[in-house]
Formats: sequence, structure tokens, C-alpha cells
Amino acid sequence: MVCAVFIRQDCRKPRPFMHHQVIHIHAEAPPKPALGAPCNGCGVCCLVEPCPVGMLISRRRQGACDVLVWSDEASAYRCGLLVDPDRFTAGRWMSWGPLRRIWLRWARRVIAAGRGCDADFAQDEP
Repeated sequence: MVCAVFIRQDCRKPRPFMHHQVIHIHAEAPPKPALGAPCNGCGVCCLVEPCPVGMLISRRRQGACDVLVWSDEASAYRCGLLVDPDRFTAGRWMSWGPLRRIWLRWARRVIAAGRGCDADFAQDEP
């Protein structure tokens, strides 16, 4: 694991301020692409905070998403709900086929799979 410090401007506060957060990234993870560039599986967005779907599964709003998995074959991070949905939905209300298909379609849409990098973070130089 490698530590990286990412900075983002938090505009939800009355006066925007810079927020520093240390995240632990796999040593072989690709570097974060530019905002809007195609996703390369760097995992930064999911390591900083879970997406709305990850919040439901992880039951948390901050910190690394529990659904994020490392793929040795791809040398990149992947969303576990998309690559192994049974692992993360087993024993839940997803056993009924039609509901499961709707849930996974919704999950792909919410996490914006294949839409490009939406992690508006800058890496702080050590």
C-alpha cells in the first residue's frame, strides 16, 4: 500500500476551504486521470468516499467504500457490485431476479460506470 494525500475544495461550507485526506492506495494502482478523462480504475474516488450505492452497502458516508475491490488481473480497482454482485448482495433482498437486474442497472447508472473521472481532487506533493 502507498499513502497519498488528496486535496479538494469543499464548497458545501459557507466559505470554501481546502480539505486534506490521506488515503491508502495499492502500489500498482494507476495514477488518477484528469477530471472527465476515461476511468482507469485508480480507485481514488471510492477510497475517499463511497458513492450513493456504496453508502447503502457500506452503511457509511465517509472513508473508503467497502465494495471497492482490487483486481490483480487488471491491476486496477473495480466496483464489487459490478464485478461480483453476489458477494455484496447475498443474503439481502436481492435474491429475486427482476429486482436484482433493476438494482444493478440503477447501480451502474448512479456510479456513472464508464462515464469518466468525476473525482475533483488534487494530489498534494510530498
